[in-house]
Amino acid sequence: MKTVYTCFCTDVIHEGHLNIIEAAHKLGKVIVGALSDKALIRYNKFPTISQQERVKLYRSIASVEEVVIQDDMLYDDVITLIHPDYVLHGDNWKEGPEAAIRAHVEKLLSQYGGQLIDIPYTYNEVVKKIDLQLREKLAMPEFRRKRLRQLIEICPVVKTIEAHSGLTGLIAEKTVVEQDGKLDQFDAMWVSSLCDSTAKGKPDIELVDMSSRLRTIDDIMEVTTKPIILDGDTGGLTEHFVYNVRTLERMGVSAVILEDKTGLKKNSLFGTEVEQTQASIEEFSEKISAGKRAQLTDDFMIIARIESLILSRGMEDALHRAFSFIEAGADGIMIHSRKKEPDEILEFCDRFRSENRKTPLVVVPSSFNTITEDELARHGVNIVIYANQLTRSAFPAMQQTAEDILRYHRAKEVDDRLMPIKQIITLIDEL
Repeated sequence: MKTVYTCFCTDVIHEGHLNIIEAAHKLGKVIVGALSDKALIRYNKFPTISQQERVKLYRSIASVEEVVIQDDMLYDDVITLIHPDYVLHGDNWKEGPEAAIRAHVEKLLSQYGGQLIDIPYTYNEVVKKIDLQLREKLAMPEFRRKRLRQLIEICPVVKTIEAHSGLTGLIAEKTVVEQDGKLDQFDAMWVSSLCDSTAKGKPDIELVDMSSRLRTIDDIMEVTTKPIILDGDTGGLTEHFVYNVRTLERMGVSAVILEDKTGLKKNSLFGTEVEQTQASIEEFSEKISAGKRAQLTDDFMIIARIESLILSRGMEDALHRAFSFIEAGADGIMIHSRKKEPDEILEFCDRFRSENRKTPLVVVPSSFNTITEDELARHGVNIVIYANQLTRSAFPAMQQTAEDILRYHRAKEVDDRLMPIKQIITLIDEL
């Protein structure tokens, strides 16, 4: 009997999947691959049920004789193991980033005479509704909130990019690239006080209050599903911070990062050029502890951001603070630097990891931007935040467009570098 293989990455079986199974059954023995959690996340899908539950679901389908785990989105592992006569997939992977995966599968099959069959993709009102329901489930606070901890466990490094509006949230949510046959994407979003303030035309001095910050978060959450890390600045008064923790947790925010400074907030990249006061270890530890006591779930994370290297207080002070803040209850440590080279960051990470192997480490490579995510991961970094690149790229482009319209008294000269309105509209989902 011929062997037929198809891979599923769904949490709900609908008409489209059954059509593929029916076509596969006519050709021979049907083996279904359950894409593993790790591969799913890289494939731009986050599971709402466990890997075990997905396997059980696929086994329950009539005509499915065997279910295997597929760990590689490129199919190398299962094709080597099974050598299927046929691989079936919906024809929606003929275009876009997934086309590279299809080409790779076709090449693997051609090496021994296997055949790839594209099944017409099923899309109707019922299927559309199921897809929307799955998306809404991913966006629910109880699912979104815990996703950062899950990502830290699964991914070598959690790639995070700033979002300061619904539109930038959609860019963070939907940007997928294909490289060397594999798909890659951002895992989480960073709601930066700098970018949020800048988008509102305000200085980055905690002038934009928490109510306004929460409206930005709400705008982003309404159109996305990925976990959110909030730049909490200093956290303000401890008495206010505990209430904000409850609010953020209830909304579904995954983490807040607090910097160990007091007084009028100044951006860290000013370093010692402006007066900045670091909070005492005791004062900041109490704020962390109060926040942890206030939260109601185990999912929400409070991450301590250490400014010792920024303020030239030295490596020993940074490490001492890190271990003190963990003792106070911090769920992670963010270490910051404004130097062009990553040496002091890597030294901190190596020394920290020699004593603590588990607590998540966060870095923001804005100034030391030559280092790669893989290099940082080798030094124990769990989360990499691209904290302001979308804002910094948008501003010069908009300014140049405005200047050219003034210069030429028309818009024709700028049109070639503008995204068509139709393309922008397709980024935004309609119900």
